[in-house]
Amino acid sequence: MAFTVAIDGPAGAGKSVVARKTAMALGFTYIDTGAMYRTIALQALERGVSPDDSETVSCIAIESQIVLSPLDANGDQRVCVQGRDVTQEIRAPQVSQMTSRISAIPQVRSVMVELQRSISRESLRGVVLEGRDIGTVVFPNAEVKIFLTASAEERAKRRYLELQKRGVEISLEAVLSEQAERDERDSQRAASPLKPAEDSRYLLTDGLTIVQVVEQIIALCVEKGYRVEGGGLE
Repeated sequence: MAFTVAIDGPAGAGKSVVARKTAMALGFTYIDTGAMYRTIALQALERGVSPDDSETVSCIAIESQIVLSPLDANGDQRVCVQGRDVTQEIRAPQVSQMTSRISAIPQVRSVMVELQRSISRESLRGVVLEGRDIGTVVFPNAEVKIFLTASAEERAKRRYLELQKRGVEISLEAVLSEQAERDERDSQRAASPLKPAEDSRYLLTDGLTIVQVVEQIIALCVEKGYRVEGGGLE
């Protein structure tokens, strides 16, 4: 059974970059669970399907063939669905908004959770996953569970700068507003609401560098019995 590192937390907490860096440092498989949900949201948007049409959205999830590539030397991962590379498209703001809504559909979550577990079973060494319910629902027996968060202002600022780099025109106020709405939906949804696992390590990232955060996670892996061999952080 692969050693599992489960990282949960709200939008904009830095989960993706921290999870990727942790996976690279440990030589683990990285599973971007958020990207998986985003592929469903993208397809729903393209087909003009309402997030309230849970039956059709669930069918899209069941029929989707999602492939996550191994991380490259830069820590990037390609995301494909139905043989099409959608790595960039799934990061659009409208996809983010749709993702929060369709991810609350129980059947969609069931399909995605099974796929995440399937990928994990194929890993020979270990896996790092990040999302909203990894430590509570997907892998409740994960060796290491982290609840990664940051202040609302810090999270919004990070998301704003990320979107600016991608050429997306949006105000910081709009990002903060969308984030607040998403936080409420994620924490109040009936299916797998966002919340820390009882045995998770709470990690506030305000004022910390990515390397400092990853070092804390690796130290926790060692504490839980994983033997780190070579490698390191760059």
